[in-house]
Amino acid sequence: MIDLRGKSFLKIEDFSYEELRYLINLAKKFKVKKQNRENESYLKGRNIALIFEKTSTRTRCSFEVAAYDLGMHVTYLNSSASQLGNKESIEDTAKVLGRIYDGIEFRGFSQEAVEDLAKYSGVPVWNGLTDYCHPTQVLADFLTMEEHFGYLKGLNLVYAGDARNNISNSLMMMSAKMGVNFTSCAPKELWTSEEVVNKSKEVALSTGSIIKQTEDIKEALNGADVVYTDVWVSMGEKEELWEKRINLLKDYQINIDSFSYAKKDAIFMHALPSFHDLNTSIGKDIYEKYGLEAMEVTDDIFKSEHSKVFDESENRMHTIKALMYATMKD
Repeated sequence: MIDLRGKSFLKIEDFSYEELRYLINLAKKFKVKKQNRENESYLKGRNIALIFEKTSTRTRCSFEVAAYDLGMHVTYLNSSASQLGNKESIEDTAKVLGRIYDGIEFRGFSQEAVEDLAKYSGVPVWNGLTDYCHPTQVLADFLTMEEHFGYLKGLNLVYAGDARNNISNSLMMMSAKMGVNFTSCAPKELWTSEEVVNKSKEVALSTGSIIKQTEDIKEALNGADVVYTDVWVSMGEKEELWEKRINLLKDYQINIDSFSYAKKDAIFMHALPSFHDLNTSIGKDIYEKYGLEAMEVTDDIFKSEHSKVFDESENRMHTIKALMYATMKD
């Protein structure tokens, strides 16, 4: 029997196949309950803190609504509302919050920070994103994939873009854990770190997953079931990086031509937000400076029948609800 009570969710490699499988199955049950408007307030009266060094629409909304559905109270702390790591050490903050709250979500820059929160707070801590990984996102991704195909093992998942980022790291490890074949496609200087690749390949030995990297987008997408991309410059990175990153990644854009290499029934996925049109200030700025109407994915793919981006977005709420319930239930 799977028992995750009191356990923190900091990175995918900390969890076994069976535990990840349990969380996905539990999320499916909560999704049905939500659709049927069934009472889900199993954690009534509990209190959680949401710490956001980096802002986010989906992560904040998913945690808040999931918590309210479970009957919990929520305190939101952004970078200006907390002294975390500024006037007060992470260790001291963790010890204080652990006395007040039953669980803590952290979304920020440092993986070490979320690890220290878990170490010193004494309550479950959930990683809403760090520079190293994004584990709550990939739980939703794999739920979405399984909903569409009916299975996970043996699927071919391709990530195209900056393969050093938190999404790529987590997708690679999650694929290895769940028996999904994973290919990251990027110029060599943007490849996933050797440490992450080696750890993923070690896990893959027991699941049969194939983990590889390539610079050739046609080779990567040939036979892909799932095509995944992400923004080319992450939150917090300097604006000066745009030109260099665009020049490196312009040939890795997901568009009609590149997507045609994938299987006919392939799906497109993205963690969001996405620069697929000119309807954002950043999108307009990029167009004015570089002449690009879209960056990592074109609008015709983003809005096509292949796109599952909004299914992913909704599923963040269901997987986060499952995660909080599993780690906090009596």
